Amino acid sequence: MAHVVVVGAGIGGLPAAYELRAKLGKEHRITVVNGSDHFQFVPSNPWLAVGWRKRDQITVPIAPCLARRDIGFIAREVVEIRADQNQLRLSDDTVLQYDYLVLCTGPHLAFDEVPGAGPNGGFTHSVCTVDHAEKFWTAYEAFLRSPGPIVIGAMPGASCFGPAYEFALIVATDLRKRRLRHKVPITFVTSEPYIGHLGLGGVGDSKSLLESEMRNRDIKWVTNARTTRVEDGMLHATELDARGNAVHEHAIPFQLAMMLPAFKGVEAVAKVPNLCNPRGFVLIDEFQRSKAFGNIYAAGVCVAIPPVEATPVATGAPKTGYMIETMVSAIVENVAHDLAGEPVTEKATWNAICLADMGDTGAAFVALPQIPPRNVNWFKKGKWVHLAKVAFEKYFLNKIRSGTSEPIYEKYVLKALGIFRLESGE
Repeated sequence: MAHVVVVGAGIGGLPAAYELRAKLGKEHRITVVNGSDHFQFVPSNPWLAVGWRKRDQITVPIAPCLARRDIGFIAREVVEIRADQNQLRLSDDTVLQYDYLVLCTGPHLAFDEVPGAGPNGGFTHSVCTVDHAEKFWTAYEAFLRSPGPIVIGAMPGASCFGPAYEFALIVATDLRKRRLRHKVPITFVTSEPYIGHLGLGGVGDSKSLLESEMRNRDIKWVTNARTTRVEDGMLHATELDARGNAVHEHAIPFQLAMMLPAFKGVEAVAKVPNLCNPRGFVLIDEFQRSKAFGNIYAAGVCVAIPPVEATPVATGAPKTGYMIETMVSAIVENVAHDLAGEPVTEKATWNAICLADMGDTGAAFVALPQIPPRNVNWFKKGKWVHLAKVAFEKYFLNKIRSGTSEPIYEKYVLKALGIFRLESGE
């Protein structure tokens, strides 16, 4: 009998546990370890931050869901990974033994890399967690009574740009519905070299489409922006040219700010010798397996992926839902192969597929593969994307509650996008 421990209960961790239970025999134990007792559907945080969702609509208690599938659950932080001993030490000093370890921890949010940034002691907000989104909503309610300028964007080293665009456009839509848009200048500040880069070197017509969308909604922008510090009511950023030379110093006033941070690996993972790169992301082989420890696998944001291209201000490559899903499925197959004494053979499909909401419309992009040149390089806007994102939210939350192990992107999203492309003659 083997004991498989999954660390993290997010968009990668819980599906990993469900797929492992569906694949492995009942004689094998599966345990999920997570610092919180609730799953949070992170893609809905921008809606929560403007009051379009409530916390209980996008969170799910973890323990009952896992118990129904005969999966153990421990709501504790992992404070130490003893990889040489196949052990985890938890925040209550409990020691947990494992045969296989699947890391789906997500990131450490590196607000500390920019002085004055972050929702805890700093002057910027975030939509990276439910708690952060709720904190923005509290500030936003007060802001609506006396509105002023808003700054939204992404810090140097950020890799998750889609939510920043989503949030800027959702806020603009919400303010328009409240008939307050004319009172709120919005500035988008990003480390990307151009609007629509997305950490992917652009996808299809993403540059022109997103620039047009932001012009139509009267959102100003600063690209190649190296945010250097944030003060109360003022964001300071150095704008660079294509060669990395400083060309302009910006001091952008704000009454409310949401800036996505750069990511790092979580501490317990980052400090394991030989496991990670200098940023704390897990170094893996083509089978999602640690290069240093053959029984440790990793999926999602905690995995080391090189940038798509060099940019004047550092930008990372995003890990989208489809990519994470294929990482998880590859891990499950490879653990099963290893248990059977067979060589591991399964590889993830590192493609990027994303549905980005804009409040009343949306944009979808497909980059196959993620790194150019690509076989598919497709970006489209339409109201159908907004509806698709709402449907995706409902489906995924139901998947978590019911313990469904089927891969949603393979079964539904790719089929839907394929049908749309055929119907539109693309």
